[in-house]
Amino acid sequence: MRTFVLNLIVHRLLIAGLTLLIVSFAVFFATAMLPGDTASILLGQAATPEAVAGLRAAMHLDEPAVFRFFRWLAGLAQGDLGTSYVNNVAVADLIGGRFVNTMRLAGITTLIAVPVALTLGITSAMFRGSIYDRIVTILTIGVISVPEFMIATSAVLVFSVYLKWLPALSFANEVTSFWQVLKVYAMPVITLAFVVSAQMIRMTRAAVIDTINTPYVEAALLKGASPPRAVLYHALPNAVGPIANAIALSLSYLVGGVIIVETIFNYPGVAKLMVDGVSTRDLPLIQSCAIIFCIGYLALITLADIVAILANPRLR
Repeated sequence: MRTFVLNLIVHRLLIAGLTLLIVSFAVFFATAMLPGDTASILLGQAATPEAVAGLRAAMHLDEPAVFRFFRWLAGLAQGDLGTSYVNNVAVADLIGGRFVNTMRLAGITTLIAVPVALTLGITSAMFRGSIYDRIVTILTIGVISVPEFMIATSAVLVFSVYLKWLPALSFANEVTSFWQVLKVYAMPVITLAFVVSAQMIRMTRAAVIDTINTPYVEAALLKGASPPRAVLYHALPNAVGPIANAIALSLSYLVGGVIIVETIFNYPGVAKLMVDGVSTRDLPLIQSCAIIFCIGYLALITLADIVAILANPRLR
């Protein structure tokens, strides 16, 4: 049985590796097809054709895209993210500090969103059909229906423009005290936590309700167990796998949501760096940032699959 479980885990890891390879192919060629010529953009309109051709040759842009893709893929395998076209600096150096900022933003959001979402999702399933459940359901559906840029814009209007409590822009390098931490991260975290928590509450509630409807939980209720006890001691341990998937799928939204949030609040993270790279057509920078987000997404989904396998009592 252990061999079977190990084979399932290895199979999930192989699928994640194959998916990453396909995604890297899509990222490279999608960025390669961006309109405009990189050499012409970097040299400006006054550049001569000879200078443009020389720069293209120096950056290997005159080679077929397939050759450039395999050269880039080989560099990724060795940990070499390439050199920025605009700054002539290693992409790894540009991403280094920004990556820490993005992980800090994602970490604070996770620490707030996960406990709140699990508490509301589990208690909502525990008291299914009650007024409390209906209020939580209406609020979560309302938050899910509103795009994150709308939540971010509303937060800026309320807390920055009208109340003047928080700054409209977030500069992570200005953090020297706890109060400044609140000022810098309050609105980005609120925006991300709202959307992530809403998705997680709905998925957690559905996972717990599915487990509550199983025969062994119904038997516990018939034997006199209270609904909270039946949920916490009988249903919840067997809902670990679905809840882990709910957490992973909801947190994976941070990959896309952080791009919008960092752009709106001018937060110095990897997503903002990638958006700046698109404006200057810095292909190595764009490709590296996109791959980092893809790796984060795949890591969350693969980890959720592994947790679901290990939490399944029939497989154990």
